[in-house]
Amino acid sequence: MFKELEPGFRMTIIFTILTGLVYPLITTGISQLLFAKQANGSLIDTNGRIVGSSLIGQNFSKPEYFHPRPSAAGSGYDATASGGTNLGPTSSKLLRGTTKTDDKKNEIVDFDGIQLRVVHYCVDNDVPYESSIALDQFKDAQGNLDDVRLIKAFNDDQAPLIFNAKVPLPADAVTASSSGLDPHISPAYAQVQSGRVAKARHASAEQITQLIDEMIERADLGFLGEPRVNVLLLNVALDQRFQISK
Repeated sequence: MFKELEPGFRMTIIFTILTGLVYPLITTGISQLLFAKQANGSLIDTNGRIVGSSLIGQNFSKPEYFHPRPSAAGSGYDATASGGTNLGPTSSKLLRGTTKTDDKKNEIVDFDGIQLRVVHYCVDNDVPYESSIALDQFKDAQGNLDDVRLIKAFNDDQAPLIFNAKVPLPADAVTASSSGLDPHISPAYAQVQSGRVAKARHASAEQITQLIDEMIERADLGFLGEPRVNVLLLNVALDQRFQISK
């Protein structure tokens, strides 16, 4: 019986060594030799500090930085919860957002919704808009917009808040990617933010626009994909070229 099983054992040991040890070592060695940066996560190092990966997006909210597109991955750009909203284009939740009550019985934002994103897009970037209700009525004592009140106003069945930008919006400014981890935005979305960034950086709009043009990544092989800008790389370039005095 052992003689019949012996060839099977030998083949198992041989292929375990070949596929479990030899092949991984060879492929790892080749990748580290020829594609070391990509094999180690395409990490971005600035002044000896890892600030992120060029392959995975992260959130930026300060006015002196370019902001990424919205993310539905976890609480936003959570690499452990990659995914989209899976909401259809006619979904009330997707369009108007929803609220919920937290453990302390406070009403908070559950899902922001496209309409709320449009509000912040316009206000943050000085984009002209028209609103059926003055936005001052939705600000708190510090002058910040109350997102919960805005979402409730959008969902008011009797007299819903109607808010529209007066100029076309880049789609990626108010919609999330299917992975929630897209590190890129369109050049159009970057250009819209250039005025805010220039003001915060005490730079001219022309200087920021020129930097955006320098950072545009063209379509792969000339026809695969669309022109795009990596948000992290753009913000790193900002810090290097237009430092903010503290």
